[in-house]
Amino acid sequence: MAVIKNRFAQIVGAFALVSLTVSCAGQGTHDDVEFGRDWFTYGGDDNQLHYSPLDQINAGNVGKLSLAWYHDIDAHDAYTTPLEIGGVLYYAAGMSVLTALDATTGKELWTFDPDVASQPEAKVAVRAGWAVRGIGYARGKVFVATREGRLIAVDAKTGKQVWSVQTLDQAPNGYITGVPYVAGDNVIIGFGGADYDTTRGYVTAYNIDTGKKAWRFFTVPGNPADGFEDKAMEMAAKTWTGEWWKYGGGGTVWHAMAYDPKYDRVYLGTGNGFPWNHKIRSPEGGDNLFLASIVALDAKTGEYIWHYQTNPGVTWDFNDAMDIELTQLTIDGKQHDVLLHAPKNGFYYVIDRKDGKLLSAEKFGPVNWADKIDMDTGRPVENPAARYPDGKPFLLYPFPYGAHGVQAMSHSPKTGLTYIPVMEGGRWHIDPPNIKDFKVKHGMMVNTGLGAIPADLPPPPPGIGKLVAWDPVAGKEVWSQPEPDMFGGGVLSTAGNLVFQGQVSGEVVAYTADKGEKVWAFDAQNGVLGSPISYSVNGKQYVTVIASFRSSYPSNPIWPYRQQQRRVLTFTLDGKASLPPFTKVPVEVVDDPAFVIDAAKAEIGAGVYNQSCIICHGPGIVAGGAAPDLRASSVPLDADVFRQVVHDGMLMSRGMGAFGNLSDEQLEGLRHYIRQRARATKDAK
Repeated sequence: MAVIKNRFAQIVGAFALVSLTVSCAGQGTHDDVEFGRDWFTYGGDDNQLHYSPLDQINAGNVGKLSLAWYHDIDAHDAYTTPLEIGGVLYYAAGMSVLTALDATTGKELWTFDPDVASQPEAKVAVRAGWAVRGIGYARGKVFVATREGRLIAVDAKTGKQVWSVQTLDQAPNGYITGVPYVAGDNVIIGFGGADYDTTRGYVTAYNIDTGKKAWRFFTVPGNPADGFEDKAMEMAAKTWTGEWWKYGGGGTVWHAMAYDPKYDRVYLGTGNGFPWNHKIRSPEGGDNLFLASIVALDAKTGEYIWHYQTNPGVTWDFNDAMDIELTQLTIDGKQHDVLLHAPKNGFYYVIDRKDGKLLSAEKFGPVNWADKIDMDTGRPVENPAARYPDGKPFLLYPFPYGAHGVQAMSHSPKTGLTYIPVMEGGRWHIDPPNIKDFKVKHGMMVNTGLGAIPADLPPPPPGIGKLVAWDPVAGKEVWSQPEPDMFGGGVLSTAGNLVFQGQVSGEVVAYTADKGEKVWAFDAQNGVLGSPISYSVNGKQYVTVIASFRSSYPSNPIWPYRQQQRRVLTFTLDGKASLPPFTKVPVEVVDDPAFVIDAAKAEIGAGVYNQSCIICHGPGIVAGGAAPDLRASSVPLDADVFRQVVHDGMLMSRGMGAFGNLSDEQLEGLRHYIRQRARATKDAK
């Protein structure tokens, strides 16, 4: 049963704002929000631009911007974008615990805890993925999805559950970290998991008021012997070969969607294939629809309308889970309703929303898998070597993190520019030696279908990051600023000629939107990955961002998991608050000199670690903030406690999944590998 802490029966009425009615499909969905003043979807409003039309805070007075209030978050992760409606700020953190705060003071109003750790499905689902990235809102309800698959509607005033549905009834190996998107009378949710197991992607729409399922759309076809759910799946099946359904296929919609009220459509950004390697998944070729695609659906019925596939026959970890943003652009003298999209593969796409026609596609970062996009066909002109043929390794740019990852970009209709947190880095790709014998490994084992990187290959240069201002009409960079690390936080642009971004350095910064000049910075005492938002209450503009950091690799600087103070930070002009002092201390390696490492056991542990643990605890057990640094943990020194934590799930409520699939031999191997690496890396702090 969900746990509720309610400090107020109702939200203070003084923050109620004038309702505006919009002329669009699904009218009434957002009658209780004020457009331009409230931040009521992940990207601000239905356009998902991560842009605010507010300009009270602007490039001329941003020097007076300071902390108004802060709120400490007690959670293992808070990588999320909050919402603000009617003077109340909502956010979800950790195991999808939902909290409401007074948006002007930070005073807690209520919390709702869905009690994920008690759910039977959680033992598998908690192993994978990041924390919840965002929440939804409509008709007085806040929508939050849980890791193990529930979509829950919570009363925005009281924090009490209105309805709950299990959305992974046809995806037992899935999990949810993504955002619920409101589309007319429905709220739509996808899920992730196509790197780990035989997962077939889909999205499901549920009625906002009742939670009743309205429709479901699968993104890849299933077994032809079972028939097809619709004509779209029948069409898609013709682009697959072999027995793809035994692999699930992939195509999960784990993050990006957008609702288009003008056309009453939903746009989906679909994921990579399972496994990545196209030669295993679809051995005789084929485009493999609808992997790595933007798919347009009727919002009322879920029926297929059009699609655009960025990577036909994708054989890398490229996907289209990055932002889908809607606006209007004048191209060649004609105004178009457009969809803006800068996915992992390094091309910036401008697509006509009316019919899915590609209008432009240009490289916004280093790309060597394709020379260009053919504007007549819409297909990439690929570099044949990029498919690592005949056992020949290929150093692919961009790497699996992508030229643009899940951190939100922002588009400003005022400047006409898109602001993208760009990453530049490469990764070697090669077939495994036993490609014909590939078998799925279960239990948070990353099933890429790639081979181990040969030891004699030189490592690629370290990845770098930068914030890029991109002109989508001209198809070129206007300005850029270097990031302190490869990762950069999500972006907010405003009508005040400002671009806000949190950075790995621990700063929240502001640049002028037109020229990219740094004009403001604040020491957040933690790395920041989530996107800032802006809103207005009683005529005063605020900017809010959540300080919380996680990485699968050691960042620069490193933000140790146990030392992070995750916080909601809210700024306004002439704010009077300040943060308490903070001093980061080096990670201290713990050890037991009596522990004798068995090299053979450590080798077994290395195999398990690199398949199941590395994503959170970091390469070579040097953590990047996503999870505790195991070198500093006493848990692996005690075999019984280690088993309770790793195998039985004793710390699931804090984000540590239960790896009940691991044998005693594997658990003991992990202990020896951890000690081996702790001693070898004790100076890498």
